[in-house]
Amino acid sequence: MKQIILIKYGEIILKGLNRHTFEDMLIKNIYAALGPIQAEVWRAQATIYADIKNENEMDEAIFRLKKVFGIVAIIKAYVLSKEFEQLKQEARDCLKEELESANTFKVETKRADKKYPMKSPDICRELGGFLSDCYPNLKVDVIRPDKLVTVEVRETNVYLYCNRIKGLGGMPVGSNSKAVLLLSGGIDSPVAGFMVAKRGVALEAVHFFSHPYTSQRAKDKVLALAKIIAAYTGGLKVHIVPFTEIQLEIKEKCPPEQLTLIMRRFMMAISEKVAQRVNAKALVTGESIGQVASQTVEALCVTNDAVHLPVFRPVIGMDKEEIVEIARRIETFETSVLPYEDCCTIFTPRHPLTKPKLENIIKSESLLDFEGLVASAVAGIETIEV
Repeated sequence: MKQIILIKYGEIILKGLNRHTFEDMLIKNIYAALGPIQAEVWRAQATIYADIKNENEMDEAIFRLKKVFGIVAIIKAYVLSKEFEQLKQEARDCLKEELESANTFKVETKRADKKYPMKSPDICRELGGFLSDCYPNLKVDVIRPDKLVTVEVRETNVYLYCNRIKGLGGMPVGSNSKAVLLLSGGIDSPVAGFMVAKRGVALEAVHFFSHPYTSQRAKDKVLALAKIIAAYTGGLKVHIVPFTEIQLEIKEKCPPEQLTLIMRRFMMAISEKVAQRVNAKALVTGESIGQVASQTVEALCVTNDAVHLPVFRPVIGMDKEEIVEIARRIETFETSVLPYEDCCTIFTPRHPLTKPKLENIIKSESLLDFEGLVASAVAGIETIEV
Protein backbone atom coordinates (compact mmCIF):
# COMPACT_ATOMS: atom_id res chain seq x y z
CA MET A 1 0.00 0.00 0.00
CA LYS A 2 1.44 3.39 -0.99
CA GLN A 3 2.46 5.73 1.81
CA ILE A 4 3.04 9.45 1.84
CA ILE A 5 4.21 11.95 4.46
CA LEU A 6 1.72 14.57 5.64
CA ILE A 7 3.31 17.63 7.23
CA LYS A 8 1.22 19.78 9.57
CA TYR A 9 2.10 23.31 10.63
CA GLY A 10 0.64 25.95 12.94
CA GLU A 11 -1.20 29.14 12.17
CA ILE A 12 0.93 32.15 11.34
CA ILE A 13 -0.19 35.56 12.56
CA LEU A 14 2.41 38.02 11.32
CA LYS A 15 1.73 41.18 9.39
CA GLY A 16 3.33 41.02 5.98
CA LEU A 17 3.81 37.24 6.03
CA ASN A 18 0.82 35.50 4.50
CA ARG A 19 0.22 31.77 4.61
CA HIS A 20 1.52 31.12 1.10
CA THR A 21 4.80 32.89 1.87
CA PHE A 22 5.12 30.85 5.04
CA GLU A 23 4.38 27.62 3.15
CA ASP A 24 6.88 28.48 0.41
CA MET A 25 9.62 29.01 3.01
CA LEU A 26 8.71 25.80 4.77
CA ILE A 27 8.73 23.80 1.52
CA LYS A 28 12.13 25.26 0.62
CA ASN A 29 13.49 24.23 4.03
CA ILE A 30 11.94 20.76 3.69
CA TYR A 31 13.72 20.19 0.39
CA ALA A 32 16.99 21.39 1.97
CA ALA A 33 16.53 19.03 4.93
CA LEU A 34 15.74 16.04 2.73
CA GLY A 35 18.99 16.61 0.84
CA PRO A 36 19.75 13.62 -1.39
CA ILE A 37 16.39 11.96 -0.71
CA GLN A 38 14.31 12.24 -3.87
CA ALA A 39 10.86 13.62 -3.12
CA GLU A 40 8.02 15.66 -4.54
CA VAL A 41 6.74 18.24 -2.06
CA TRP A 42 3.57 20.30 -2.52
CA ARG A 43 0.86 22.03 -0.51
CA ALA A 44 -2.92 21.72 -0.52
CA GLN A 45 -5.66 22.54 2.00
CA ALA A 46 -3.36 23.71 4.85
CA THR A 47 -1.19 20.58 4.62
CA ILE A 48 2.17 19.95 2.99
CA TYR A 49 2.68 16.59 1.28
CA ALA A 50 6.00 14.84 0.73
CA ASP A 51 5.96 11.95 -1.71
CA ILE A 52 9.21 10.04 -1.08
CA LYS A 53 10.19 8.32 -4.31
CA ASN A 54 12.01 5.43 -2.62
CA GLU A 55 9.81 4.18 0.22
CA ASN A 56 12.87 2.54 1.80
CA GLU A 57 14.03 6.09 2.58
CA MET A 58 10.78 7.04 4.34
CA ASP A 59 12.15 6.67 7.88
CA GLU A 60 15.30 8.64 7.02
CA ALA A 61 13.11 11.37 5.54
CA ILE A 62 11.07 11.55 8.75
CA PHE A 63 14.25 11.72 10.84
CA ARG A 64 15.40 14.72 8.79
CA LEU A 65 12.01 16.43 8.93
CA LYS A 66 12.04 16.24 12.73
CA LYS A 67 14.75 18.94 12.60
CA VAL A 68 12.80 21.42 10.47
CA PHE A 69 11.36 24.41 12.31
CA GLY A 70 7.76 25.25 11.46
CA ILE A 71 6.57 21.64 11.39
CA VAL A 72 4.07 20.77 14.11
CA ALA A 73 3.50 17.11 13.19
CA ILE A 74 4.87 14.53 10.75
CA ILE A 75 2.54 11.74 9.66
CA LYS A 76 3.28 8.63 7.62
CA ALA A 77 -0.10 8.03 5.99
CA TYR A 78 -1.55 5.39 3.70
CA VAL A 79 -3.09 6.63 0.45
CA LEU A 80 -6.52 4.98 0.05
CA SER A 81 -9.34 4.91 -2.46
CA LYS A 82 -12.26 7.32 -2.04
CA GLU A 83 -14.70 4.51 -2.87
CA PHE A 84 -15.87 3.59 0.63
CA GLU A 85 -16.21 -0.17 0.29
CA GLN A 86 -12.71 -0.40 -1.18
CA LEU A 87 -11.46 2.03 1.46
CA LYS A 88 -12.68 -0.30 4.24
CA GLN A 89 -10.82 -3.28 2.80
CA GLU A 90 -7.63 -1.25 2.36
CA ALA A 91 -7.89 0.12 5.91
CA ARG A 92 -8.31 -3.39 7.32
CA ASP A 93 -5.21 -4.63 5.49
CA CYS A 94 -2.80 -1.75 6.04
CA LEU A 95 -3.64 -1.35 9.76
CA LYS A 96 -3.36 -5.07 10.53
CA GLU A 97 -0.13 -4.83 12.53
CA GLU A 98 -1.25 -1.73 14.42
CA LEU A 99 -4.69 -3.03 15.38
CA GLU A 100 -3.69 -6.59 16.27
CA SER A 101 -1.39 -5.19 18.96
CA ALA A 102 -4.03 -2.88 20.49
CA ASN A 103 -6.90 -3.42 22.93
CA THR A 104 -8.88 -0.27 22.25
CA PHE A 105 -9.28 2.12 19.33
CA LYS A 106 -11.21 5.08 18.02
CA VAL A 107 -11.86 6.31 14.47
CA GLU A 108 -11.64 10.05 13.85
CA THR A 109 -12.51 11.64 10.49
CA LYS A 110 -11.45 14.97 8.98
CA ARG A 111 -13.58 15.65 5.91
CA ALA A 112 -11.82 18.41 3.96
CA ASP A 113 -13.66 17.41 0.77
CA LYS A 114 -17.16 18.65 1.59
CA LYS A 115 -18.53 17.03 -1.60
CA TYR A 116 -17.77 13.55 -0.30
CA PRO A 117 -21.14 11.76 0.04
CA MET A 118 -20.60 10.46 3.59
CA LYS A 119 -20.47 12.77 6.60
CA SER A 120 -17.67 12.47 9.16
CA PRO A 121 -19.81 10.73 11.87
CA ASP A 122 -21.02 8.21 9.29
CA ILE A 123 -17.46 7.39 8.22
CA CYS A 124 -16.39 6.93 11.85
CA ARG A 125 -19.35 4.70 12.64
CA GLU A 126 -19.15 2.55 9.50
CA LEU A 127 -15.38 2.12 9.45
CA GLY A 128 -15.17 1.63 13.22
CA GLY A 129 -17.83 -1.10 13.11
CA PHE A 130 -16.11 -2.82 10.20
CA LEU A 131 -12.71 -2.83 11.95
CA SER A 132 -14.29 -4.11 15.17
CA ASP A 133 -15.71 -7.06 13.24
CA CYS A 134 -12.34 -7.72 11.59
CA TYR A 135 -10.36 -7.53 14.83
CA PRO A 136 -12.29 -9.12 17.75
CA ASN A 137 -9.53 -8.09 20.17
CA LEU A 138 -10.56 -4.43 19.79
CA LYS A 139 -13.00 -2.41 21.84
CA VAL A 140 -14.01 1.16 21.15
CA ASP A 141 -12.71 3.76 23.59
CA VAL A 142 -13.44 7.35 22.59
CA ILE A 143 -11.56 8.85 25.58
CA ARG A 144 -8.16 7.12 25.77
CA PRO A 145 -7.81 4.64 22.93
CA ASP A 146 -4.63 2.65 22.42
CA LYS A 147 -4.85 3.52 18.72
CA LEU A 148 -6.45 6.59 17.19
CA VAL A 149 -7.29 5.76 13.57
CA THR A 150 -7.48 9.02 11.64
CA VAL A 151 -9.16 9.33 8.24
CA GLU A 152 -8.56 12.49 6.20
CA VAL A 153 -10.89 12.82 3.22
CA ARG A 154 -9.34 15.21 0.72
CA GLU A 155 -10.01 16.19 -2.88
CA THR A 156 -8.07 13.43 -4.63
CA ASN A 157 -7.51 10.73 -2.01
CA VAL A 158 -8.26 9.50 1.46
CA TYR A 159 -5.32 9.40 3.87
CA LEU A 160 -5.27 6.97 6.80
CA TYR A 161 -2.89 6.85 9.76
CA CYS A 162 -2.54 5.93 13.42
CA ASN A 163 0.57 7.78 14.55
CA ARG A 164 1.64 11.43 14.60
CA ILE A 165 5.27 12.35 15.22
CA LYS A 166 5.68 15.64 17.02
CA GLY A 167 7.65 18.27 15.11
CA LEU A 168 9.76 21.11 16.45
CA GLY A 169 7.08 23.75 15.91
CA GLY A 170 8.18 27.36 15.64
CA MET A 171 8.53 29.16 12.31
CA PRO A 172 10.51 28.35 9.16
CA VAL A 173 14.09 29.60 9.29
CA GLY A 174 14.31 32.72 7.14
CA SER A 175 10.82 34.00 7.89
CA ASN A 176 12.10 36.47 10.53
CA SER A 177 15.24 38.12 9.15
CA LYS A 178 18.79 37.22 10.23
CA ALA A 179 20.92 37.48 13.39
CA VAL A 180 24.55 36.84 14.29
CA LEU A 181 25.19 34.24 17.00
CA LEU A 182 28.24 34.60 19.24
CA LEU A 183 29.19 30.92 19.28
CA SER A 184 31.62 29.68 21.91
CA GLY A 185 32.55 26.10 22.66
CA GLY A 186 30.30 26.03 25.72
CA ILE A 187 26.83 24.70 26.46
CA ASP A 188 24.80 27.90 26.38
CA SER A 189 25.39 29.59 23.02
CA PRO A 190 24.36 26.62 20.82
CA VAL A 191 21.11 26.41 22.80
CA ALA A 192 20.57 30.15 22.36
CA GLY A 193 21.08 29.80 18.60
CA PHE A 194 18.63 26.91 18.43
CA MET A 195 15.96 28.86 20.31
CA VAL A 196 16.23 31.96 18.13
CA ALA A 197 16.26 29.89 14.94
CA LYS A 198 13.04 28.26 16.14
CA ARG A 199 11.37 31.65 15.81
CA GLY A 200 12.28 31.79 12.12
CA VAL A 201 15.52 33.77 12.43
CA ALA A 202 18.31 32.81 10.02
CA LEU A 203 21.73 32.65 11.67
CA GLU A 204 25.36 33.28 10.95
CA ALA A 205 27.89 32.63 13.71
CA VAL A 206 30.96 34.43 15.03
CA HIS A 207 33.66 32.60 16.97
CA PHE A 208 36.67 34.20 18.63
CA PHE A 209 39.88 32.21 18.28
CA SER A 210 43.09 32.94 20.20
CA HIS A 211 45.91 31.06 18.52
CA PRO A 212 48.24 29.79 19.96
CA TYR A 213 46.52 30.00 23.36
CA THR A 214 43.61 27.92 22.08
CA SER A 215 44.26 24.79 20.05
CA GLN A 216 43.02 23.60 16.68
CA ARG A 217 40.95 21.04 18.60
CA ALA A 218 39.06 23.88 20.28
CA LYS A 219 38.32 25.38 16.86
CA ASP A 220 37.25 21.99 15.52
CA LYS A 221 34.94 21.59 18.52
CA VAL A 222 33.14 24.84 17.65
CA LEU A 223 32.81 23.79 14.02
CA ALA A 224 31.35 20.47 15.20
CA LEU A 225 28.79 22.41 17.25
CA ALA A 226 28.05 24.57 14.21
CA LYS A 227 27.43 21.45 12.14
CA ILE A 228 24.86 20.21 14.68
CA ILE A 229 23.10 23.59 14.68
CA ALA A 230 23.21 23.66 10.87
CA ALA A 231 21.01 20.56 10.79
CA TYR A 232 18.25 22.77 12.24
CA THR A 233 19.05 25.98 10.34
CA GLY A 234 19.73 24.53 6.87
CA GLY A 235 23.40 25.52 6.89
CA LEU A 236 25.54 27.92 8.91
CA LYS A 237 28.40 30.26 8.11
CA VAL A 238 30.96 30.57 10.90
CA HIS A 239 33.16 33.67 10.96
CA ILE A 240 36.37 32.85 12.83
CA VAL A 241 37.81 36.03 14.37
CA PRO A 242 41.53 36.25 15.27
CA PHE A 243 41.37 37.54 18.84
CA THR A 244 44.83 37.05 20.34
CA GLU A 245 46.15 40.56 19.65
CA ILE A 246 43.13 42.16 21.32
CA GLN A 247 43.40 39.99 24.42
CA LEU A 248 47.10 40.63 24.81
CA GLU A 249 46.58 44.39 24.45
CA ILE A 250 43.85 44.36 27.11
CA LYS A 251 45.97 42.22 29.43
CA GLU A 252 48.93 44.57 29.07
CA LYS A 253 47.19 47.94 29.37
CA CYS A 254 43.98 47.49 31.40
CA PRO A 255 43.27 46.55 35.04
CA PRO A 256 43.08 42.75 35.33
CA GLU A 257 39.66 42.74 37.01
CA GLN A 258 38.23 44.51 33.92
CA LEU A 259 39.73 42.10 31.38
CA THR A 260 36.64 39.95 30.78
CA LEU A 261 34.26 42.91 30.43
CA ILE A 262 36.46 44.81 28.00
CA MET A 263 37.00 41.61 26.06
CA ARG A 264 33.23 41.08 25.87
CA ARG A 265 32.76 44.64 24.59
CA PHE A 266 35.27 43.95 21.82
CA MET A 267 33.42 40.75 20.94
CA MET A 268 30.12 42.59 20.70
CA ALA A 269 31.59 45.39 18.60
CA ILE A 270 33.24 42.95 16.18
CA SER A 271 30.06 40.87 15.95
CA GLU A 272 28.10 44.02 15.12
CA LYS A 273 30.53 44.73 12.27
CA VAL A 274 29.96 41.21 10.96
CA ALA A 275 26.19 41.70 11.30
CA GLN A 276 26.36 44.87 9.23
CA ARG A 277 28.38 43.03 6.59
CA VAL A 278 25.86 40.15 6.29
CA ASN A 279 22.73 42.31 6.72
CA ALA A 280 21.79 40.83 10.10
CA LYS A 281 19.46 42.77 12.37
CA ALA A 282 20.45 41.51 15.84
CA LEU A 283 23.05 39.68 17.90
CA VAL A 284 22.42 36.47 19.87
CA THR A 285 24.33 35.31 22.96
CA GLY A 286 24.02 32.49 25.46
CA GLU A 287 24.23 34.72 28.52
CA SER A 288 22.16 33.94 31.62
CA ILE A 289 21.78 36.39 34.50
CA GLY A 290 24.27 35.76 37.30
CA GLN A 291 25.78 32.60 35.82
CA VAL A 292 29.28 34.12 35.75
CA ALA A 293 30.75 37.49 36.76
CA SER A 294 30.34 39.01 33.29
CA GLN A 295 26.63 38.16 33.30
CA THR A 296 25.36 40.20 36.22
CA VAL A 297 22.80 42.86 35.34
CA GLU A 298 25.44 45.58 35.74
CA ALA A 299 27.92 43.69 33.56
CA LEU A 300 25.34 43.08 30.84
CA CYS A 301 24.54 46.80 30.77
CA VAL A 302 28.24 47.51 30.19
CA THR A 303 28.34 44.91 27.42
CA ASN A 304 25.20 46.25 25.72
CA ASP A 305 26.71 49.75 25.61
CA ALA A 306 29.29 48.57 23.05
CA VAL A 307 26.70 48.04 20.28
CA HIS A 308 23.64 49.60 18.73
CA LEU A 309 21.93 46.42 17.49
CA PRO A 310 19.48 44.60 19.77
CA VAL A 311 20.99 41.67 21.65
CA PHE A 312 18.81 38.57 22.04
CA ARG A 313 19.54 36.37 25.07
CA PRO A 314 16.99 33.54 24.93
CA VAL A 315 18.41 31.64 27.93
CA ILE A 316 18.67 34.76 30.11
CA GLY A 317 16.26 33.48 32.79
CA MET A 318 17.16 29.78 32.71
CA ASP A 319 18.98 27.71 35.29
CA LYS A 320 21.96 25.74 34.04
CA GLU A 321 20.00 22.50 34.39
CA GLU A 322 17.31 23.84 32.05
CA ILE A 323 19.90 24.82 29.46
CA VAL A 324 21.61 21.45 29.73
CA GLU A 325 18.28 19.68 29.21
CA ILE A 326 17.80 21.47 25.88
CA ALA A 327 21.45 20.90 24.92
CA ARG A 328 20.99 17.16 25.42
CA ARG A 329 17.78 17.18 23.40
CA ILE A 330 19.36 18.96 20.42
CA GLU A 331 22.52 16.82 20.77
CA THR A 332 25.05 19.60 21.38
CA PHE A 333 25.81 18.75 25.02
CA GLU A 334 28.34 15.96 24.49
CA THR A 335 30.36 18.14 22.13
CA SER A 336 30.10 21.23 24.34
CA VAL A 337 31.66 19.46 27.33
CA LEU A 338 34.73 18.25 25.45
CA PRO A 339 37.76 19.57 27.43
CA TYR A 340 39.15 22.05 24.90
CA GLU A 341 39.45 25.57 26.30
CA ASP A 342 38.23 28.64 24.44
CA CYS A 343 39.64 32.19 24.47
CA CYS A 344 37.49 33.33 27.41
CA THR A 345 38.73 30.55 29.69
CA ILE A 346 42.38 31.24 28.97
CA PHE A 347 42.24 34.94 29.86
CA THR A 348 39.79 34.86 32.78
CA PRO A 349 40.98 37.12 35.64
CA ARG A 350 41.21 35.77 39.19
CA HIS A 351 38.90 38.45 40.64
CA PRO A 352 36.58 39.76 37.90
CA LEU A 353 34.24 42.68 38.48
CA THR A 354 30.61 41.83 39.16
CA LYS A 355 29.27 45.40 39.51
CA PRO A 356 31.30 47.42 37.03
CA LYS A 357 30.83 51.11 36.36
CA LEU A 358 30.60 51.97 32.68
CA GLU A 359 32.66 55.15 33.01
CA ASN A 360 35.58 53.18 34.48
CA ILE A 361 35.45 50.60 31.68
CA ILE A 362 35.38 53.32 29.01
CA LYS A 363 38.31 55.09 30.71
CA SER A 364 40.37 51.88 30.53
CA GLU A 365 39.35 51.33 26.90
CA SER A 366 40.74 54.75 26.07
CA LEU A 367 44.20 53.27 26.65
CA LEU A 368 43.60 51.04 23.62
CA ASP A 369 43.13 51.71 19.92
CA PHE A 370 39.63 50.28 20.11
CA GLU A 371 38.51 51.04 16.55
CA GLY A 372 41.86 50.01 15.06
CA LEU A 373 41.87 46.68 16.90
CA VAL A 374 38.29 45.98 15.85
CA ALA A 375 39.06 46.80 12.20
CA SER A 376 42.17 44.59 12.24
CA ALA A 377 40.23 41.66 13.70
CA VAL A 378 37.41 42.03 11.16
CA ALA A 379 39.94 42.15 8.31
CA GLY A 380 41.44 38.86 9.51
CA ILE A 381 38.18 36.89 9.66
CA GLU A 382 38.13 33.40 8.16
CA THR A 383 34.65 32.31 7.04
CA ILE A 384 33.76 28.61 7.02
CA GLU A 385 30.41 27.28 5.78
CA VAL A 386 29.08 24.10 7.38
